[in-house]
Amino acid sequence: MPERLLATLAGFFAALAALLACVGLYGVIALDVSRRRNEIGVRMALGAQQGQVLVIVLEGSLILVAVGIAIGLPATLGAMRVIAARLYGVSALDPATITGSVALMIAVAALAGFLPAYRASRVDPMVALRYK
Repeated sequence: MPERLLATLAGFFAALAALLACVGLYGVIALDVSRRRNEIGVRMALGAQQGQVLVIVLEGSLILVAVGIAIGLPATLGAMRVIAARLYGVSALDPATITGSVALMIAVAALAGFLPAYRASRVDPMVALRYK
């Protein structure tokens, strides 16, 4: 019974940590887009289409996540022995869990990049150029 309770609590806190990572990723990308509002305004004033602005911001957010994944996966594999000692009934190298967490971060990065980029691409270039 104590092992099941510990596993349930660990699962809850893991889900909470994933939620906090998603919210933090959205905040970082939204802040980056708001700081680049002048640049986006200049690009749009020079003729960039809304789709081009969306692609620029999404590329930046996905590169950010790719760097995080490139750092996180080797760190996870390096900590596998420590992790394996704490798991019950699941291998330390569970491909479904690793793939699911990578897919979750990519999906959150795409959504987190799309929402601020969409708002920035809809703004009038003159308003964006005056924004400080």
